[in-house]
Amino acid sequence: MSKKKVIRLMVVLLVVTNIITFGLTNLMSVTFSNKAYIPLAEYNKLKSVFNEFSKVMMVEDYVKENYLRDVDEKKLIDGQLKGMLQSLEDPYSTYMTKEEFESFLQQTSGTYAGIGVVVTPGDDNLITVVSPIEDTPGERAGIKSGDKIIKVNGVEYFGENMDEAVKVMKGDPNTKVSLTILRKNRENKNNIFDIEVTREIIRLVTVKSNIIDDDIGYIKITSFDELTYKDFKIELDKLGKRNIKGLIIDLRNNPGGLLNVCADIADELLGEGDIVYTQTKDGKREYLKSDKKMVDYPLVLLVNKGSASASEILAGAVKDHKRGTLIGTTTFGKGVVQRIKDLDDGSGLRLTISEYFTPNGINIHGIGIEPDIVVELTDGVEEIGVNNLKEDNQLRKALEEIKTKIK
Repeated sequence: MSKKKVIRLMVVLLVVTNIITFGLTNLMSVTFSNKAYIPLAEYNKLKSVFNEFSKVMMVEDYVKENYLRDVDEKKLIDGQLKGMLQSLEDPYSTYMTKEEFESFLQQTSGTYAGIGVVVTPGDDNLITVVSPIEDTPGERAGIKSGDKIIKVNGVEYFGENMDEAVKVMKGDPNTKVSLTILRKNRENKNNIFDIEVTREIIRLVTVKSNIIDDDIGYIKITSFDELTYKDFKIELDKLGKRNIKGLIIDLRNNPGGLLNVCADIADELLGEGDIVYTQTKDGKREYLKSDKKMVDYPLVLLVNKGSASASEILAGAVKDHKRGTLIGTTTFGKGVVQRIKDLDDGSGLRLTISEYFTPNGINIHGIGIEPDIVVELTDGVEEIGVNNLKEDNQLRKALEEIKTKIK
């Protein structure tokens, strides 16, 4: 037996021994003559665990010894871990290699190189665009929420290997990447076409503010990363010094991000109460709350199908507290929370650990949040926001609504 096999067998035995020790110290046992015996049910469980470990080792050895090509042992192990997370059939839970994990962390830090498109594995196992990030190459190339990316540089990818596709979409600035897009047309028929996007350094300026009609504040939040709350507070204070009388917050095409950052922003807008609570499979709840201190401007939030995750938490809290009016179209519908786990070798995983509920106890996963006032964006409008106020009928409706709230 090779040295590697001996070491692995020792690891398996160590794991099983630890499980047995746990069973002895935590489960009821029958004692005769000062000797402890594991209950039969627990013994069978431990035997099953050992058999499963042995099965994995046997298959791995068989592949290495008999596969026609050379086997990269690291890739083989990474594949086992990826498969473990994929078996959960949860598009938001995934194992990431060291390179993939570093790339993931870069996105939440606020700076990375790529095309600026947020994607998720769809229910159809196709890579689905949650939203393009404002003023990035992806948005300028015309990529839209709901688009399916079926090929990258001519290679076909699916939701199950989305991380590999994302890795290819990223790259050195000023280099090009080709995407094959599947988009439903107005008759709900598939339209497939290719676009070429030039990569850039993406410094996510996630918060922008403007004044509309002299006294209406407008804040656009494109995502929630580590810098977003700080930037939001700066822009909010700037608007306050301009003596605004009402506030419009635009969350359209905001795919979400960090829960704690979203909660910090909600705390600026809400009075004392719940922002959101999460619940694990064993019923354990964790509440995020706001205090009494808040800005008291009349408030309108703009949302659409590209508003997801943390955006929906903020929108749900505002709606349930009746703090403001939601205008636009039904949101994306992501009501589950992931925990990020970094591993010793630099790899990591993202695992769905709980679902979240709005203050009124509503879980919107797969459903989304319906606005108080539904307004479909006029067909053919390519740009939204203050720079295209004339054609952005959703923003014009928000402006009309906020004026009715100003005393």
